[in-house]
Amino acid sequence: MSSSPEEPDELAGTEQPFVAHLVELRDRLIRAAIAVGVAFAVLCFWPTPGGLYDLLAAPLVASLPKGATLIATNVISPFAVPLKITLMAAFLLALPVVLYQVWAFVAPGLYNHEKKLVLPLVVSSTLLFFGGVAFCYFFVFQKVFAFIQGFAPKSITAAPDIEAYLSFVMTMFIAFGAAFEVPVAVVVLARVGIVSVEKLRQFRGYFVVVAFVIAAVLTPPDVVSQLSLAIPMCLLYEVGIWAAQIFIKHTQPPAEAETKA
Repeated sequence: MSSSPEEPDELAGTEQPFVAHLVELRDRLIRAAIAVGVAFAVLCFWPTPGGLYDLLAAPLVASLPKGATLIATNVISPFAVPLKITLMAAFLLALPVVLYQVWAFVAPGLYNHEKKLVLPLVVSSTLLFFGGVAFCYFFVFQKVFAFIQGFAPKSITAAPDIEAYLSFVMTMFIAFGAAFEVPVAVVVLARVGIVSVEKLRQFRGYFVVVAFVIAAVLTPPDVVSQLSLAIPMCLLYEVGIWAAQIFIKHTQPPAEAETKA
C-alpha cells in the first residue's frame, strides 16, 4: 500500500497573538455575564424571586401537614434566599449562551475530528445535567418528602428553615445533575484511551456497587432517594458504553482512520 501524501495542517495560519486571545476571552466573558444579567432581570419581573422560591418549595409544601409552612430563622433570609435562587435560575436560563461563548472561544484551536468530539459532549452534558435536575425535582422530591413525612411522629409539627431547604435542594440538584453525567464520563474515558469498551463491559458489576455507595453518600438516608439515584446511574452507564463505541468510530483523527482502513 503506497503511503498517502501528508495531510495539510488544518490550523495552519490561524495563530493569533496572546493579547488577541486575552481580548477575545474578555469579550466573551462580558457577553456571557450580560446574558446572565438579562436573564436575572427578566426573572426579577416574572415570576419574581418570591415566585421562584414558591415554585422551588412546592414539592416540600405539598407534603407538609395542613397549615404548616417554611420559616426563616435569619433576619435577611426572606430577602437573600429568593435572590440566590433567582441568580441560580438566571445562570441556568443563560447557560446555552454561556456554553456557546466557551465553544466559540476554543473551537478555532481544535481540529475537525476534535470538534466532532467536543461539541456533542458539551451539548449532551448540558442536557443530561438538566435532565438530572428535572428528574430530582419532579419525581424524587415528591417521593422523598412524602416518605419522610410518613415517618414523622404526630406530635411533631414540621417547619423547615428556608436556608436549610435551599442548601438541601442545591445538594440534591448537584448530586443528580452530576450523576446523570455518567455517559459523558464513560465516553471520555474510552475515547482518550484510559480504558477500553471491553473493560467497561467487564466493570459493570463493580459499577453497580459504586453507584449504590455514591447514592448512599450523596442522598438522605432513605431507600427512595438512594434507589432513585443509583438505578439511573446504572442505566446511564450502559448508555455510555453504547455511546462510546459510536464516538470512537466517528471521532478518530484522519491518520488513525487511514491506518485502520
